[in-house]
Amino acid sequence: MNQKDPYNQSPWRAAFLVSALGFDIIVCTFVGYWLGNFAGKQFGDVKSWTVGGVLFGFAIGIATVVLVLKKFLEDKQE
Repeated sequence: MNQKDPYNQSPWRAAFLVSALGFDIIVCTFVGYWLGNFAGKQFGDVKSWTVGGVLFGFAIGIATVVLVLKKFLEDKQE
């Protein structure tokens, strides 16, 4: 009776996961914006560097979300 049923997860865990994934994408995108803006001020052409930083940060955010979801689904199957 104390065994953990992987298919009967708490709805709070699912809500936390969805919130954490969104927060992860936002933070990575913001860090990309900040780094792109900083690089643009150092090397010139702020707009291009900022856009590149935002896109790079968003891509990193998506990659980390995929890794987290993969880990979450592996834990759920065990």
